[in-house]
Amino acid sequence: MSDHLEQSFVKQLKENQNIIHKICRLYTNGEDAHNDLFQEITIQLWKAFPKFRGESKFSTWAYRVALNTAITLYRKSTRSVATISYEGQKHFLSQEEYNFEEEEQIKLMYQAVHQLNDIEKALVFLYLEDKDYTEISETLGISEVNARVKMNRIKGKLKKILNP
Repeated sequence: MSDHLEQSFVKQLKENQNIIHKICRLYTNGEDAHNDLFQEITIQLWKAFPKFRGESKFSTWAYRVALNTAITLYRKSTRSVATISYEGQKHFLSQEEYNFEEEEQIKLMYQAVHQLNDIEKALVFLYLEDKDYTEISETLGISEVNARVKMNRIKGKLKKILNP
């Protein structure tokens, strides 16, 4: 592979690494699993990069590859739903900004989202990333109407989980 291609990949990866970290947080519990998934997604992005033609934004393409990788690995792993460890995910707040109630709400939201299936998680993630339904449908390979219908169902499901 050429140096130019490698430099381009590294630049794009650095600019979009938060996307990958967010997906890792959504599909894993614990730092080791997070790091393993991050590495696997990076490998898959690198393998697929020569085929990236720039028909969509790099970030949209990276979402697609990262989510597909996470979902594939998530399906292969054994799921332990009984207890979900929440290791006080780092939200990068200084001591003065810490809000216990907000932290508890975030914790509950992650626990609720972890109960969704893999495709629902991906849809919620993209929705929370402020992606419009056009980009969500492109990334997940479903129609916009289907994305909207699924999102409405997921919102209802999350309400039931959070307010039993």
